[in-house]
Amino acid sequence: MIQQTIEQKLHQTFNPIHLDVRNESNMHNVPPGSESHFKVIVVSESFEGERLVARHRKVNSVLADELAGPVHALAIHTYTPDEWRQQNGLAPSSPNCAGGGK
Repeated sequence: MIQQTIEQKLHQTFNPIHLDVRNESNMHNVPPGSESHFKVIVVSESFEGERLVARHRKVNSVLADELAGPVHALAIHTYTPDEWRQQNGLAPSSPNCAGGGK
């Protein structure tokens, strides 16, 4: 299962205090049961002092195999513990599918 692989890799790499991996494939024009569109929320002390682009590059690097294969889209939300508290433990909602590929 791709979702479990993503969760495992992110846990091992970032030792997050909060991790949420959501399969959002059902929000897109894909067959039922697909694992192609994901949203990840990673809260980790390892992001301290890093810019958003560097954080996203790290996540993309960890998930390179999945992104080169079955994962078509990945929404990445990365926070330090302080930033997560400032967000009140909330990440932005994903937009509705624009219907690409229909």
